[in-house]
Amino acid sequence: MKKQLLTGIVLAVAASLALSGCSATGSGDAADAKKPYGECPLAGEKGEFTLDTVTPGELLVRADLPSPGWYNGDTVDEIDSGVDYCILANIAYRSGIDTIILQNASFDALIAGKGGEMDLTLNQIGITEERAKIFDFSDAYHDANTAVVTKSGSELTEDDLLDAKLGVKQGTTQQLFVTETMKPTQQIAVYPGDNELDAAVAAGQIDAAIQDLSVALGAVNASGGKLLAVAQVQTGTKMGVLLPKASPNTAVVNEILAQMREDGTLAELESKYLGAAYGIDPTTVPVWNVR
Repeated sequence: MKKQLLTGIVLAVAASLALSGCSATGSGDAADAKKPYGECPLAGEKGEFTLDTVTPGELLVRADLPSPGWYNGDTVDEIDSGVDYCILANIAYRSGIDTIILQNASFDALIAGKGGEMDLTLNQIGITEERAKIFDFSDAYHDANTAVVTKSGSELTEDDLLDAKLGVKQGTTQQLFVTETMKPTQQIAVYPGDNELDAAVAAGQIDAAIQDLSVALGAVNASGGKLLAVAQVQTGTKMGVLLPKASPNTAVVNEILAQMREDGTLAELESKYLGAAYGIDPTTVPVWNVR
């Protein structure tokens, strides 16, 4: 199916953030200079599907923003590309929705069901049985490994890892993996967000961060040489779109994702945005066995 970039519809960004109490645009003005659906490549037929959204004609999304490679932009209102954002753009376009409302939420609150009202979210969220008790998940759209991130110059090895001081982002599948599978000898340090986790590694407060590989490689690439992804660990984690429990949109989102997989959009987005965000081929990162 021939792909096309569309113009003429303004992307709106939320004026208020339920959790942070801040304006999504910083100045409180709509980001009306943006191109429709950001810079995302779109495919499929506009309006082929129908979503039952909180506000007709709008797709309300809460996520921990921004995130290099996934939600590209220095601030929420500047986000205009990335894998997750462009999947959202395609879901909106193929459903005939002209406006995407992005609102910031902490990841921990989001996956605990305390993120506030929303239609759905993509936020590099691993599908787990516990989360599926309080949310709906779409079919998986990405396989996710875990990275071991250290300060540049660190001499940490695979043999040393379980005795090292490790840090994780609160509420992530990596936190569960470290506590339930890795079981390090030292108490793990838990941080509210990726920025805080990465800063702790760079400052030497912890020996390594155990972080989603895709997020970690983006952070390493943006660190100016301060951070290094020394290894990756295969966990079998798969990412899905998260929706409210019993959402009327789950089956429709699955249909759209299946179409995006078949027409090559998902593969195109990963190739286009993750390679640029990583600055490295993920397959070159050594694999460690930590079980």
